Parts: sequence; structure tokens; C-alpha cells
Amino acid sequence: MPLLGAVIKQGLKLSSQIRLRFRSPAYYQKKELRNLMKKAENTAFGKKFNFSAILASPDPISEFQDNVPIYNYNSIFEEWWHRCLAEEKDVCWPGHVKYFALSSGTSEAASKHIPVTSEMVKSLRKASIRQIITLGKYDLPASTFEKGILWLGGSTDLKRHGGYYEGDVSGISARRTPIWFQKYYKPGKKISKEKDWNIKLEEITKEAHKWDIGIITGVPSWVQLLMEKVIAHYNLKTIHDIWPNLRVYAHGGVSFEPYRKGFDRFFSEKVHFIEMYPASEGFFAFQYEPNVHYMKLIVDNGIFYEFIPFNDENFDSAGEVRPTAKAVTIEKAENNKDYALLLSTCAGAWRYMIGDVIRFVDVEHANIIISGRTKHFLSLVGEHLSVDNMNKAIEHLSQVLDIEIPEYMVTGIPYEGTFAHQWYLGTNKAFDVDKARKILDDKLKEVNDDYAVERISALKDVFVQAVPSEYFYEFMTQKGKMGGQNKFPRVMKSTQAEEWKSFLAGKI
Repeated sequence: MPLLGAVIKQGLKLSSQIRLRFRSPAYYQKKELRNLMKKAENTAFGKKFNFSAILASPDPISEFQDNVPIYNYNSIFEEWWHRCLAEEKDVCWPGHVKYFALSSGTSEAASKHIPVTSEMVKSLRKASIRQIITLGKYDLPASTFEKGILWLGGSTDLKRHGGYYEGDVSGISARRTPIWFQKYYKPGKKISKEKDWNIKLEEITKEAHKWDIGIITGVPSWVQLLMEKVIAHYNLKTIHDIWPNLRVYAHGGVSFEPYRKGFDRFFSEKVHFIEMYPASEGFFAFQYEPNVHYMKLIVDNGIFYEFIPFNDENFDSAGEVRPTAKAVTIEKAENNKDYALLLSTCAGAWRYMIGDVIRFVDVEHANIIISGRTKHFLSLVGEHLSVDNMNKAIEHLSQVLDIEIPEYMVTGIPYEGTFAHQWYLGTNKAFDVDKARKILDDKLKEVNDDYAVERISALKDVFVQAVPSEYFYEFMTQKGKMGGQNKFPRVMKSTQAEEWKSFLAGKI
């Protein structure tokens, strides 16, 4: 009888049932903004934008929005964060910034340096604990809570530059795990330091038979590669042949739907898939109960959110925010509408546009889904094709044709005087390309009315090309973007699309 596991499970169950007096998300958000500005009012940023006066005003939120501009990474780095890298203190947050998360996302060539303060590390840890507590709502054996937790993240061997360290945000977090957690943490300190992802996966594979894993967390593409390596290395039928107690997979970073079919074949026992929303800038949301397809936004953990309606009025065709764009706070947001996310955080981000697009399922309870990226959509002729639309079409296609499509990409091409869409589907199973084209096209017409209209006129055609799955990972490797914080873009435009086409030309 796993006594410790039973105690932990009961404790989590009780914790998940505790209900504090309900306050609206807007209440907590007003409180968070006030706390953030109060903390930062004597920084260079706080002085320039007169946080003291804003705090004393009758409507601090409106004053904050009227006086502080919207920033993207380039603008906030050029004006403010470069000073943090120069080890200047009290720039956007009190004190020196000791850690910077390196993030290149899906489209930028150079690494971004995202400040990670001590307060943000605490925020990340608090959010993780809250997610763990929700496991009490799942039908899990008590033994699960005594098993190892495989955290497939970035290297903990951070690079030092003078007075600060830089690396993957997951590596920063893992480096500072509490002592009590280290007993359960896998792959352990030695392997976690490895910077080369190919070597790291090989080392994990070699050690896999020594561990009893109950929970795995990581980006789907890299977890899938690891599963395939472990199963092949030990000549297994499923991952449960080596980790029989695996019951939970917590995933984030990209939509899980294109990977779901591929993951099903890895398991012979029921595994709970739990979605989370972490990023280099913070931990924003997580799935808080079983059998739902949305996450709860964390509204009381050192982050203030704003939402820019993602439409032609606020964004141009390249996904750049217009100077006239206006953001709303959570109490003015509406269900079933897409919003570009703005953040003000305890790491010194202020009105920072992260590039993600979210959609509220239930504003009252702060329930959201991630619907795409501001620059990862296609609207060549007004079709307004989002990543959410694409994921639904790919999931449908994989089910109809019974094929796994873990990676895909779509780009716009000139065609017959207007435009067409070119799809690249990552799969190692042969399929009827013409049939796939029709299935994709029909599904997109079903989920997107604008697409259906434009397919009658300006959007002339849809083309599909099958590409071996490994080519997607090879391309990322060539670009120096191996690892958990790097995701293959679902949409490519201009130069990036040409680089991909040149890469394929050299392979085919």
C-alpha cells in the first residue's frame, strides 16, 4: 500500500475542493495592476510614466492604458530591457535582473532575452503548484504520487554573462526546484544540464529502464520523439511496457490536437492529457479539471492582462498591431472572440504583446483557449485563417485518412492572378494527396465562413505536399532551434517560406 501516495492524493483532493469566497477575475486583476505599479513606481519605467500619479487617480487602469504605450519585444528591448542586460538596476523592476530566458519562438532568427526576476520565479512555482493540486480532481491511483516526474525541459547549465545568467526558462525553473521535489525529478541533475537535445534524448533513453515514471511534462513534439526513441531502443509495444505507472501527460507550448493520434499508439493504459500555458514571460493558465478543452487564466499571480480584439481594425495583414489599437480589460472582454494578449508582469514587462491570440470560452470564470498567433494566420484575400482553424482541419484529416500528422505548415502563393494556399503535411505514411486536399478544404469551409466565401472567388486553390516528419525537425536543427522552447511555425511568410522551400529542394 503506497501510504505516502495515499496521503498526498487525499491532501490534493481536499485542496482542490477548498473554495475561497468568490471574487470576479476583474477584482483580482485590478489588485494585481495596483500591486505591480506600486512595486515599480520608483524604477526608471515607473518614473517616466508617473506610476505614483496613476496610482492616485480615480481610475488607475484607464490612466495606465492612456499613458503607457503598447510594446512588442523589439520596442521594449530597445527602449528598456537592453539596460537590464547592461546590468543597470531598477529599470523596469526593482533591483538587478539575474536571469534572462532565451526565446526565439517560431519566427525570429535571433534569440530574445526575456527578463526573469525572483518574483517571476516564485510566480512560476506558485502556478505549477496550483496545477499539481488540480490532480486531486482526477481518478488517479495513489501510487502515481510516489512515482517520478519526467520534466523534459531546457538545460539547467545556464550561461553566465557577468552578473546574470541566460538560458531556457524551463532550465531556469528546474535549476531552482525545491529540495523535496528533487527525489521525484527526472531526468536528474546530470542529464538536465545537457545542452544538445539529441544527446539529451539519447541519455534519457539509456536511463529510462531505471525509472518509474508517473507524470511527464513537456512540449508534444519533443516528448513524441523521446517516446519513439525509448520504444525503439527497448523493442517495446508501448511506453507502458517500461513505465507501467505513467498516468499523466501535461503539455503546453503548442496545440496538442495534431499530435493526439500519434500519442494514442504510445499507451496501453489510460493517460490523462492536461493542458497548460507556460511561456518565457510567465505561466498564464492551466486546465483545472478533467474532460474540458479549455484552461483557466491565472488572474492573481503577478500578471495583469489586457486584450486587443484581433481584427482588421487593430491589426494589419502582416499581423502588426496598428497605432490606433485599443485594448480591453477582462471585465469588458466577450466570449467567443479572439484577442491578442498583452502582459504587465512582475518581471518588468509592461503592456507587452506576447504574440499569442486567445479566445474566451467563459469570461466570468476566466476560461480560455489559445486560438493562434498574431503573425501565424493567413488572410491573403480576407480568408482570416487562424491556427485554430488549421488544427481542427488537420485533426479531422488525420482521423479520416487514419494517418499521423504531428507537424504541418501552410503558406500563401501567387496563383492565377490572385492566391492559393500551399500545405506541407509531415507524415511518414503514404496517402492520397488529392483526397487530403479535398478533406482539408471542405473542413476549413465548415469551420471558417470567411474562408468559404473567398474560396468561391479570390482564393483560387489549395495544394498539398507530403513531407517526411523528420524534415521538419531537420529544418529546425539547421536553424539552431532544437529544444522545448522552439516550435515549428504553422504559417510561413516571405523570406521564411523561401528558406523552407530551398531546404526541401535540397532534400527531394
